[in-house]
Amino acid sequence: MYSAHSVCRNHTTEHAPFAQNRTRRVRTTIKMFSDDLERYGPQVQQAEPPTPRQSRRYCRRLARRHYENFTVVSRLMPRRLRQHFCNVYAYCRWADDLADEVGDPKRSLSLLGWWEMQLRDCYRGRAAHPVFIALADTIAKFHIPVEPFIDLLVAFRQDQRAARYETFDQLLQYCRYSANPVGRLVLHLGDCCTADRVRLADSICTGLQLANFCQDVARDWDRGRVYLPQVTCRRFGYDEAMFARRECNDAFRHLLAVHVQQAEGMLREGLPLAARMPPGLQLAVALFVYGGLATLGAVRRQNFDVWTRRPTVSKFEKLRLLVGCWWKMQFGAR
Repeated sequence: MYSAHSVCRNHTTEHAPFAQNRTRRVRTTIKMFSDDLERYGPQVQQAEPPTPRQSRRYCRRLARRHYENFTVVSRLMPRRLRQHFCNVYAYCRWADDLADEVGDPKRSLSLLGWWEMQLRDCYRGRAAHPVFIALADTIAKFHIPVEPFIDLLVAFRQDQRAARYETFDQLLQYCRYSANPVGRLVLHLGDCCTADRVRLADSICTGLQLANFCQDVARDWDRGRVYLPQVTCRRFGYDEAMFARRECNDAFRHLLAVHVQQAEGMLREGLPLAARMPPGLQLAVALFVYGGLATLGAVRRQNFDVWTRRPTVSKFEKLRLLVGCWWKMQFGAR
């Protein structure tokens, strides 16, 4: 389950070698997006669109180069679904980059409008962009309605206009568009999009989005965004000047602890979805949930200091989660 929230951080607070490596990766990613936008963007008039085979290959390559866990996650899925997940991921990746990597909110809004037109043309049988040529097959095969794709664009547009959220309810409304549509797309790919599963998937996706906000306070601040609700900030006495100083004090720790707890509650509430998914998707869904819980655990282990170092889950911990989730799926351990 992919989060639509993608931000770039200031690297000066990390240990120098890791900061330099991540900076290089970010620059490389931005360069690749710029190249793709120049090749496939709205200004391009192609004599002939890519073939379906070329388009599928493009989506696979896009997924692998951007998502470091893609190879592991894709191998946990049924082979028949892997290409379709790539196609959906490619749509989300392009929309995410149009929102966050352009550097100009007005231009981002214009490009997101172009992306929506490409989507609607795809549903009319007139796909021309490689992502939509590949995605058209996925949409037709799984009878996916246009709404989840459109809803994601609502969140990306909102990121160009809103940088603060007053209440937790407003933040949840944002998550309804930024995260929950992805879970619903996964349900469509699993051919199991029922009302009870949608409720559980929404809880997981919102929980993952909230966990991401807790993990990425520094990255979001560097983008000019604060996703922690203003009401809660005022409640604990953490103001904008403290954000600017990247100050991890008791007020910030108490503030973040509240949202870590909220994220954990939503992830655990949605966990039963794993057992209700088709067999080929149960392990992947369980891993997303436990991965989110592990991220929140990393935040706690740092005593909520996400300013000095971004909390992450180690490769060893990821392997442990994989083995643990597999064991639970096989033997029903709790």
